[in-house]
Amino acid sequence: MAASATRIGTKLRGIIRAQGGFAMVEFALSLPIFVALLFGGLEIINLVMAHMRVNQIAITVADNAGRTREVIDEADIYEVFAGADQVGAGIDFAENGRIVLSSLQPNGQAGSNAGQMINWQRCHGEMGVAPAYGAQGKGRTNNSLAMGMGPAGKQIRAADGTAVMFVEVTYRYVPTLLASVVKGGTILRYETAFNVRERTNQDPTNTQNLPIKSC
Repeated sequence: MAASATRIGTKLRGIIRAQGGFAMVEFALSLPIFVALLFGGLEIINLVMAHMRVNQIAITVADNAGRTREVIDEADIYEVFAGADQVGAGIDFAENGRIVLSSLQPNGQAGSNAGQMINWQRCHGEMGVAPAYGAQGKGRTNNSLAMGMGPAGKQIRAADGTAVMFVEVTYRYVPTLLASVVKGGTILRYETAFNVRERTNQDPTNTQNLPIKSC
């Protein structure tokens, strides 16, 4: 009877050891999946935060550029871009992004040449991105911007006697945790526009002779 109990105990211990081995194998197999899910979730959070920052930069630049009264100076534009750098500091926007700020206005032409124009345009950021809707001066003497600026069917136009600050923001998001998996990064792009408030002169001045942030 004692020998029989001993054999049973030996078999039970063997089963327990075998189950422990199975658990280790299952853990080893599931660990890479768990790590991938964890890193993937964190990367998605980082990407969502980057989207929010880039969108906020577009809104901040357009809003602040539209707030300067009477006249806008190159120094004001420098301050607007400095504010954008502060908003994007956490994502290294200055090194990986580009802002295009355009002053959209009626071109004052008559007949078939009537339309909108980019009266002036300034750019900021190290990323090499050209303005999507034309450079400074486009539409000044013709109707090439007859419908305004923006995607087809969603163009923005400025009312007579005023201007619209149209902003394009582009940013290259490089994953922090999965950089080796996502090569080259992901391009984020946002556009927004704000009406100018109480500005009587739409042509920028340069009282401090600052270098113009041309595109």
